[in-house]
Amino acid sequence: MQNPGTATPDRFPAQERFAAGAQYIAGRLTKGTSGHTHAVVDPATGDEVLTYELAGTDDVDEAVAAARRAFPGWAAATPGERSDALHRFAAVLADRAEDFARAESLQCGKPLKLTREFDVPGTIDNTAFFAGAARHLQGQSAGEYSGDHTSYVRREPIGVVGSIAPWNYPLQMAAWKILPAVAAGNTIVLKPAELTPLTSLLFAQAATDAGIPDGVINIVTGTGRVAGEHLVGHPDVAMTSFTGSTAVGRRVAEIATATVKRLHLELGGKAPFVVFDDADLDAAVHGAVAGALINTGQDCTAATRAYIQRPLYEAFVERTAALMETVRLGDPFAPGTDLGPLISHVQRDRVAGFVDRARGYARVVAGGEAPQGELAKGAYYRPTLVADAAQDSEIVQSEIFGPVLVVLPFDSDDEGVRLANDTPYGLAASAWTRDVYRAGRATREIKAGCVWVNDHIPIISEMPHGGYKASGFGKDMSAYSFEEYTQIKHVMFDNTAVARKDWHRTIFGDR
Repeated sequence: MQNPGTATPDRFPAQERFAAGAQYIAGRLTKGTSGHTHAVVDPATGDEVLTYELAGTDDVDEAVAAARRAFPGWAAATPGERSDALHRFAAVLADRAEDFARAESLQCGKPLKLTREFDVPGTIDNTAFFAGAARHLQGQSAGEYSGDHTSYVRREPIGVVGSIAPWNYPLQMAAWKILPAVAAGNTIVLKPAELTPLTSLLFAQAATDAGIPDGVINIVTGTGRVAGEHLVGHPDVAMTSFTGSTAVGRRVAEIATATVKRLHLELGGKAPFVVFDDADLDAAVHGAVAGALINTGQDCTAATRAYIQRPLYEAFVERTAALMETVRLGDPFAPGTDLGPLISHVQRDRVAGFVDRARGYARVVAGGEAPQGELAKGAYYRPTLVADAAQDSEIVQSEIFGPVLVVLPFDSDDEGVRLANDTPYGLAASAWTRDVYRAGRATREIKAGCVWVNDHIPIISEMPHGGYKASGFGKDMSAYSFEEYTQIKHVMFDNTAVARKDWHRTIFGDR
């Protein structure tokens, strides 16, 4: 850290922990060697939190080497030993919950009530889940599938995993990348977004304090073009896991292909929110506002396209606009704040551009502007409702990543399902109906990795998260994620010497 910035200690009491740098390699904080610095900025105020030295390719090499050294010992640990370490890790996280909540709110602009009630408890729960799941890394039971031979399947760790996490949920994304990898016996190098490295670094420190060996979890904080691309292309990295935009995901896949790496991609989303004419309208309105505005709309699973069956359309638009007007923007650390800023002024201007261009072909019913006064210093944007856009318009088809909900009408059930599927993405969706047959059809025919019924957004550690189509492939969370971070080996025993002799005679004759 070159300087501590201007954020006040009451907003971030753990600030002094980063005096040694923003790279975490082999169990210690160090400074990056790229020769360039970057500032973590509080998006609510524009104040600098700290300035740190970015990682260069040498730092990535050092982190990968540390992970490679740690791999044999960690992979050889029993499932019970890894489980015990992760249980201790969950306990340390729980003890430091307030530090994590404040750091996450500060670097992301999330309301503190959100990080306290969802981000941090969700991360602790995820850690506890994988502590238990580490004991259930099962292959396949033995069986005689070929005469006098016995076969079984081993599930083994892959090696060093290189992961890249986004800025919208830095703590939870670090957990989703790190926990299944290390529970399965891998070691990892994680590159967080340079905008939001604080909680990833605190997470790695907590792992060390919980007794997880040095080198098992490493953090390199650098740019995507330097640290990220070098990590993905590194010959000693056996697998790459990336969460981010579809465009960058294509670049990651291109680089990973050169070394034939295992690849896991969780990419963009444009979640449909389909309301049939028998739905509970009040529940749907509240679900749409919550689902669209979660994390200021910076969520790949956020409700972004609301398709409303025509009998409910005008009432839905009117009530949703009215509810959005009650949402309180403000200081993320203030108890009454519902919605914080976007991650940066750059992102705010990007979101505003989508809305401003839509005014030429759609109706902006609510919001559509940045607030004035004290909040103008931050990257705030009012909750926005856009109606009557065409299905093929930019605001319907492109990922906005902001507090913007677009509403369109549909007539038949066939049309509603067709429109829901009519984007390149397929990460999440929801269907709102009281009819079990409509719900069954929607969950069967909507092409998305998660389809909620009469709800939108909740996730749980025990169930998988991942996309279809341009939203990527592979699963985070749940026991299914072990399939991403393990490889399968077939082991086959010849049970009799006679069987081996007969098999050899078939091939070579009597020799």
